[in-house]
Amino acid sequence: MVKIVIDCFGGDESPRVNIEGSIDALAKFKDLELVLVGDEKQIKDELNRQNYSSERISIVHAPDVIGCNEKPTEAVRKKKDSSLMTGIRLLREDDTLAGLVSIGSTGAIVAAATLRVGRVKGVARPTLCPLLPTMKEGTIVGICDSGATVDCTPIQLYQFAIMGSLYMEKVFGVKSPRVALLNVGTEEEKGDELRKEVYQMLKNEPRINFVGNMEARNLLKGDVDLVVCDGFSGNVMCKTVEGTAIEMFKMMKKDIYSSLKYKIGALFLKKMFAKERAFLDYQNYGGSVLLGASKVIVKGHGSSKRVSFAKCIEQAYMMETGNLNPELEKILSDAEPAKQA
Repeated sequence: MVKIVIDCFGGDESPRVNIEGSIDALAKFKDLELVLVGDEKQIKDELNRQNYSSERISIVHAPDVIGCNEKPTEAVRKKKDSSLMTGIRLLREDDTLAGLVSIGSTGAIVAAATLRVGRVKGVARPTLCPLLPTMKEGTIVGICDSGATVDCTPIQLYQFAIMGSLYMEKVFGVKSPRVALLNVGTEEEKGDELRKEVYQMLKNEPRINFVGNMEARNLLKGDVDLVVCDGFSGNVMCKTVEGTAIEMFKMMKKDIYSSLKYKIGALFLKKMFAKERAFLDYQNYGGSVLLGASKVIVKGHGSSKRVSFAKCIEQAYMMETGNLNPELEKILSDAEPAKQA
């Protein structure tokens, strides 16, 4: 059995979507067992509204919640009875637990995982790796980092490339993932001193398929499988893409309703619009995995719905069954720059 801890609070629609997504994941994976953490009464009240089998679900009571507006390190230290910190404690103390899924505070999750759970041997810094769809149907692109480390060192970016590449290969079956470095131009000499140094490190690393620099405008073209960047740049890029997609659909809807002619035309294109909306909806792509943590950690959007939360659990399940962390430890301990870190 694969046992995963579920933080049932911290999201916009918690605990409902957390529990609904958990039930969907249990139905999909017959060897999955979940530990639901949070206010026991609220969890049971929500479970009573669902149609499910209780055989592979257990509940651990945690009365407190870490809010997204709280200072992460302070909340991690003070709110020991929160659903997140209780889940982290269980993960650290119980070797049978494979990972944790949460849609709570990103800062608190990263801080708690780094300080309490620890890192894979050889990892300088864990990285958040979300997924986005590309214009080549059926393909995705991973982004390392998207907010865990705002200011990065060369060795950290180098390791993000290795961890992200292995993640795309092991979990999503991408053979020889194409890895690019986010930069202000595609030429080798472009960028600041950090990017120039990392370029040379990646260029000379035989364990990854490095394809050079990439400009942000080409993120969704489908020409690369993984983009390496610092957490500040990656977070801005991800949120810009997501926000642009949302506003574009709002504008299209407004224009369609502005004219009878447009409304009639939209009826003929209804299926196409639905397909495009589903394609660009981040809810269909799960959350960000925290690569480099010693146990599986998946951070979903705070606004996650049922389908998105179920996808987050699926990511955690696939990471564990894909044996990712042992592979990471082996590769990073053998990689030459890691020995020099």
